[in-house]
Amino acid sequence: MKLRTALLGAACAFAFAPAAFAERGADGHVNVLYWQAPSTLNPYLSSGTKDVETSSLVLEGLGGFNEKGEVIARLAEQVPTVENGGVSADLTSITWKLKPGLLWSDGTPVTSKDAKFTYDYCTHPDGGCAQASRFEGIASIETPDDLTVKITFTGPKPNPYQAFVGGTSPIIQAAQFANCLGAAASTCTDQNFMPIGTGPFRVTEFKTNDTVSLEANPNYRDPAKPAFATMTVKGGGDAEAAARAVMQTGEFDYAWNTQINPELQAQMATGGKGVFVNGFGTLVERIEMNMTDPDPALAEGERSTVKHPHPVLSDIKVRQALSMAIDRQLLVDVGYGTAGRPTCNLVPAPENFASPNTDCIPQQMDAAKALLEEAGWKDSDGDGIRDKDGKKLHILFQSSTNPVRQDFQALIKDWWTELGVDVELKNIDASVFFGGDAGSPDTFQKFYADVEMYANNFDGTDPEPYLAQYLCNKIPGPDNQWQGENINRYCDPAYDALVAEMATTADMAKRGELAKKMNEMLTKDSYVVVPLVDRGRLSAASVTLGGVVLNTWDTEMWNAQDWFRIK
Repeated sequence: MKLRTALLGAACAFAFAPAAFAERGADGHVNVLYWQAPSTLNPYLSSGTKDVETSSLVLEGLGGFNEKGEVIARLAEQVPTVENGGVSADLTSITWKLKPGLLWSDGTPVTSKDAKFTYDYCTHPDGGCAQASRFEGIASIETPDDLTVKITFTGPKPNPYQAFVGGTSPIIQAAQFANCLGAAASTCTDQNFMPIGTGPFRVTEFKTNDTVSLEANPNYRDPAKPAFATMTVKGGGDAEAAARAVMQTGEFDYAWNTQINPELQAQMATGGKGVFVNGFGTLVERIEMNMTDPDPALAEGERSTVKHPHPVLSDIKVRQALSMAIDRQLLVDVGYGTAGRPTCNLVPAPENFASPNTDCIPQQMDAAKALLEEAGWKDSDGDGIRDKDGKKLHILFQSSTNPVRQDFQALIKDWWTELGVDVELKNIDASVFFGGDAGSPDTFQKFYADVEMYANNFDGTDPEPYLAQYLCNKIPGPDNQWQGENINRYCDPAYDALVAEMATTADMAKRGELAKKMNEMLTKDSYVVVPLVDRGRLSAASVTLGGVVLNTWDTEMWNAQDWFRIK
């Protein structure tokens, strides 16, 4: 089936209305716990989920995704399709129409020029943009009038719902960010911390890595929403404490990412104050291999850059051995129970795009040891640590501070130690690790370690922009303020060619084949990315909080305007 055919019926008239809202702000205050506290409210300067999620309360795109993965209109009047004339018959352009009368939270009109400015902001040659892959394949953006945004692609674009769709690609106000283009982007503290938006809430105070205080946006397009007058998004603590704050103490109404072990989940569920909400999408816990040298002896600006290939992990046999030594099923049993399943894939869903590969799931310790032997890593002095050319096999393994991740680190260290690897563990506060501070040595983008572990996913149901993150030109470095999306510093012209091919391929079966091939190039063919667990999202909601619908295809805050207090 051609995707063009699918686009004929892609429009979705989804309207979630759990309750009749009598008056904006009538339900008072709501407390939300994002224990990985946001470091910025500009998703173009951080790809960290906690930053994207929180900013989505304020900043919106032309469209988004509902809990079924369907494209829905936000600032646009409707979702453009081939049928309604919004997508050209040759798939080379998409035209969005803004809803008339939209206002920014400061009361000024929203226009198509704001969308064009957002594109210019993210694609500026002198700046780094954490979401640049959302704008791949765009030739031009035209604004023939204040309500029309016409995006023309460099060729047929089978999936045109990338730019300005979902929490990772919102529209920012041109007037507010006018002086924040290029290298100036990261210096605009007021703009990045307190963006003017169109969402249901506006920021009243931002304490980086701590608290975001919000109030109902007086200019939100639905005069009856949001039901809550104010909201606090609080950071700090850990997943277990976050879960307890909803499930047992009732201190918070909603807690994001309550990834605790199955035993604790069962214990807390008896408290009667909250419920766990869970759903599978595309979230994968993985180990990322650094293809460049993070040696601190290198000059600043050269560490973890393509100037210096990794002296150990550049060898595929080492990367493969490290993967084969891992017992993924045990990780699931220890960390997630029914909220996880072992995977070998970076893209676990939807089915059309998911590789059938399961080769990595059984632990293969003997085979892993044999690979290291082949690679020349032997224990020449009998101390249990392999060496080669006078150098010990040492791995610095970093991750965010999180009970499940530390359990995983401990288990993986045991397996790698059995393999003959000297493993040094490092955990970093999640707000720092997933933050976008170009000056910090501890962000996952800067990657001053040999391997690191975290989870990531893509919004929507098409992995094209997600897979495009591994293009050669998406590598983070000092030249782009460490904002590139290609965390591993992976570069393969053959991979780049497949990304380009997918961008112009309409046949759904063929798109699936290309996605599977790219997934396998990153995983089983190169072991640059080592998937571990296909994670269900697990969060906690108070029994007094209505309207919550877990969405694994967009942000969890996607329908915060519909939340209400159950009385």
